[in-house]
Amino acid sequence: MTTQREQAKRGILTEPMRQVAQAESIPAPQVCDEVASGRLVIPANRVHLAGCLRPIGIGRSVSTKVNANIGASPLASDEAGELRKLQVALQYHADTVMDLSTGGDVDRCRCRLIEHSPVPLGTVPLYEMILRKPIEELTCRDILETCRKQAEQGVDFFTIHAGVLREHLDLIQERLAGIVSRGGSLLARWMMYHGKQNPLYEVFDDLCGIMAEYDVSFSLGDGLRPGCLADATDAAQLAELRTLGELTQRAWEKGCQVIVEGPGHVPFDQIQRNMELQQEICQGAPFYVLGPLVTDVAPGYDHITSAIGGTAAAYYGASFLCYVTPREHLGLPDDQDVRQGVIAARIAAHAADVARGLGKARRWDDQLSIARANLDWKRHLALAMDPETARAMHDEKRLADTDHCTMCGKDWCSVRISKMIRNASAAGPGPS
Repeated sequence: MTTQREQAKRGILTEPMRQVAQAESIPAPQVCDEVASGRLVIPANRVHLAGCLRPIGIGRSVSTKVNANIGASPLASDEAGELRKLQVALQYHADTVMDLSTGGDVDRCRCRLIEHSPVPLGTVPLYEMILRKPIEELTCRDILETCRKQAEQGVDFFTIHAGVLREHLDLIQERLAGIVSRGGSLLARWMMYHGKQNPLYEVFDDLCGIMAEYDVSFSLGDGLRPGCLADATDAAQLAELRTLGELTQRAWEKGCQVIVEGPGHVPFDQIQRNMELQQEICQGAPFYVLGPLVTDVAPGYDHITSAIGGTAAAYYGASFLCYVTPREHLGLPDDQDVRQGVIAARIAAHAADVARGLGKARRWDDQLSIARANLDWKRHLALAMDPETARAMHDEKRLADTDHCTMCGKDWCSVRISKMIRNASAAGPGPS
């Protein structure tokens, strides 16, 4: 069996490609061409695809996608809690989910999530490795065995921090926040302890073989992403990005699909440059960004700071937004945080898609606007991105359905007056 990329390069239209084309309302041959070029990724492990997975496409030719991170920690949550978070993420239409568990029975939890997830599921295999033994004892064999096991279980994409090289570590000395990526910091610790190169980089070709066998997509991790505005677009981040460009090409040559991960915390005025640099260096491979957060001073509201940056990122070149919850920098997210994070990221993704002129995006806005102008409350609320919240706010202190808007009351309602004027104009002039 071959990967989606390998089949696309031979001009073979697969069923997942057809499903993506139908969902995105674009021609199936276009999907095939985009997958062949590496500009579009369909994360679909053969094992998960044989179960409940609904394939999606990630790339600039289709709508911007949103990921929700979940996962148990040694301090909080459990398998049941993570399944609840999965259901919340699905309810509010996250396109993918990542299981970042670092506590509990991670194998069982991962398998249960795959079993119940109709959307692609990703992991960071390194997290499981360090649960088994201290990072200093990690071996190349551990890496390959863990990745193979997770591939066999059905994981659709792996975050692999292979771009953090030993020669990059001196570049973080001038940073304000240092290394904020968990994977990046652990691998830096391993390299300093052993005085050797990043083991993920060393076994990268072997990883490609495992991932091609199951058609697991790479999500090349940004272990040196900036963790504050002061560190954005610095020498360390750009050095790793150049390595990710090299690894993208190597993975493509092995038939693998590749997504590239990016920052992080970035001032608004630097977002366009960051997106364009990645597109150039990584030859159009889909860019997956965390936010980016455009200010550091809003703990408790970082779903908002990330949505501001995410809109710009998706407009200028990103294809995939990782949600940020209100609890970012403060604690492990609960169900409500997952909900708010997904909605904020979806607003950002949709706003960018509207600005990019993607087919169905603007149509949704216009449909809701028509309902609003007609004071059609039932349809207006049904079309909301979060109908449940919209209905609750609308109904809280007033009748559920009225012939005037929510702010002005009957006599002052501009929407009602405009509707009256339109109706009168349509009826023609009255008696002279």
